[in-house]
Amino acid sequence: MEQIYVRHVELLGYEKRLFPSQHFVYMLMVKWSDLSEKLIYRRYPEVHTFHKTLKEMFPIESGAIEKKDRTIPTLPAPSWLDSQKAAETRQSPLAEYCRSLISQPPHISRCRLVCSFFAVRPEDENPLSPNGTSKNETNYVSKDQFNGTITEITGPIVLDTYRVIGDFEKTSKHEITLQTGDLVEIVEKSTNGWWFCQCDTSLGWVPASYLEPLDAPEEPEEAEPNYAGELYVTTMAYKAELEDELSLEVDEEVEVIHKLLDGWWEVRKGDETGHFPSMFLKSAGRKEPAEPQNNSFQRRPPPRRSTIRNPKSIHTRGRRSLSQDAYRRNSRRFLQTTRGDLTQGGRKSPLRERINQGLNTRSGQALLTQIIIPLEVSGIALSHSKTLFILLFFVATIRKVVMASLSLDQ
Repeated sequence: MEQIYVRHVELLGYEKRLFPSQHFVYMLMVKWSDLSEKLIYRRYPEVHTFHKTLKEMFPIESGAIEKKDRTIPTLPAPSWLDSQKAAETRQSPLAEYCRSLISQPPHISRCRLVCSFFAVRPEDENPLSPNGTSKNETNYVSKDQFNGTITEITGPIVLDTYRVIGDFEKTSKHEITLQTGDLVEIVEKSTNGWWFCQCDTSLGWVPASYLEPLDAPEEPEEAEPNYAGELYVTTMAYKAELEDELSLEVDEEVEVIHKLLDGWWEVRKGDETGHFPSMFLKSAGRKEPAEPQNNSFQRRPPPRRSTIRNPKSIHTRGRRSLSQDAYRRNSRRFLQTTRGDLTQGGRKSPLRERINQGLNTRSGQALLTQIIIPLEVSGIALSHSKTLFILLFFVATIRKVVMASLSLDQ
């Protein structure tokens, strides 16, 4: 069996702890080759000690023999004073160091020392604390979502506070158990419906469907449906469990018409619509598989809000949700308007198809003109019967269509 190795290390921020004495630890989210993710805590001095040991193991790559051969990144030495300002200042070089370290050749980035240092320790899962009520001060790093660079922060970042609407029992050590009425701070909102949250001193993943804003937002959190759709491809098969879901196989193309916060997107396949897990979708324009997100250890979709037992919201007006009938009706109406799909089966009307083919040829336009004009002239001499009136109205309509087509063709 192939040994697992570290694929990526992301700095989430730092935490001020008061036990056994005041010190600072950095929160690192470690992504492994088996798609698991572990949250670990490391003090800066021990990171620097690890760095020195790594340089001794690889004297050539550390530049000990020839400086020009150095590939192992540098790391500033720890300061004598372990202050909050120093902890903030060290965030950027530490994040860059971790990124560069994992980019080293496999004999360095996958060596036993690296894997051992980033492995989870017992104190990572159960930090030492004098009692269960002490709360550590946590500061999260601000990231540029486009290039992943670390931006400077001058103090604690204000995180969005959400309220839990139903009891949630964790099913893995990466999640946290929550009770109705608990307040959580959102560290990261993932599009697949798993959000990384902090509740008191606990950190972990929580389904977005179990959360609601503490204050009712003035604007809806979710964007309006886009019935034009975005083309996506399924990366994993899924069999529908509820009536409003779609069953799809791997590598099927679908159109996403509504991206919902709970990770269950509304998709369209032909004329059929239904909810589908966004974690099993990738953009059709992406050539390579998407990199695992911070919660890639989650191989199951988050629970739907409709499956929560006795949800208790503090808002009089809950989230506005569309029924599957509304999605299907609006989608078909859009297709009929933009694509000429006049039948429920999605096929184009044969009449419209024949008219379009005729109007797209000069011979067809000339033929219609030759027919229309004599009919109108002969109609003047005929009696004004009801049938003739309907015929003339039909002829006039066809003439307008022909003239409009000629003007567009010119």
